[in-house]
Amino acid sequence: MTEPADAAARRAVEPVICYPNETLPVPDLPLYRAARTGARKVSQIRVPPREAATFRVSAGQVFRISSIEGPQVGDLNLWNAHDLSERFYSGKSRALHGTHLTTGERLWSSFPYLRPMATILEDTLNWYGMDAYGGSVHDVIGTRCDPYTGNLLAGSQYHHCCHSNLTRALADELGVSVQEAEPHVHDVLNVFMCTGFTRDTGQYFMKASPVRPGDYIEFFAEIDLLGALSACPGGDCSAEHSSDMAMCHPLLVEVFAPRDGVLGNWQSPPVNGYDGSHGR
Repeated sequence: MTEPADAAARRAVEPVICYPNETLPVPDLPLYRAARTGARKVSQIRVPPREAATFRVSAGQVFRISSIEGPQVGDLNLWNAHDLSERFYSGKSRALHGTHLTTGERLWSSFPYLRPMATILEDTLNWYGMDAYGGSVHDVIGTRCDPYTGNLLAGSQYHHCCHSNLTRALADELGVSVQEAEPHVHDVLNVFMCTGFTRDTGQYFMKASPVRPGDYIEFFAEIDLLGALSACPGGDCSAEHSSDMAMCHPLLVEVFAPRDGVLGNWQSPPVNGYDGSHGR
């Protein structure tokens, strides 16, 4: 098509934020941090390289994901521990907070629930911000590496991508087949991954994660959670993705329970208040 005479004027139209978030309920970070102080560790799991593992967190507890041996990214799924139909909704979390999440922002659940599942309490990589390429850390724009896209693009049959890792881990947790578990696996929070969109073509890119051993991200569980974390076969995602060639490392998940009474009258957030009638 021929560029119209007013093309420059059309491009110059200022953007409007689709979902202004000033009216979102504000998490009580001082209360959550008080609960974290003095909390005792009640469980931990070590997620092997190119594998996934599940964990459970009760409402009001804190879970920490840590880099322990070398730079490594992870793909995180969360479900309501009592109802797998309520699961992390990365797209709505992105719409409400932005492409990358950090301290004070929340992981929201799917329709019709749409409530906070977890709140980011601490993030040792929040110093990174947005780099000159438009890259940042902990994204909700990538879906997860999967065998279907690998087969589409390269004709491969690779089974240790994050989608398959999460599927196997969930199947083992639930005691069901991978075919039964797979529909519950969903778009992820890419923990520690450094990503963005290219300015010229708008393509999703990755670059070497800035994460180092000792870095971590902590979450306050707003509801009872079942989680699954995959240690991505891309390692730090500096070059390889879904490959046995990249250097990969384990990740550590730790769960902490606060002291009795420190949360006072705190309660899990209710499900969304929309009446569900959809105009009928």
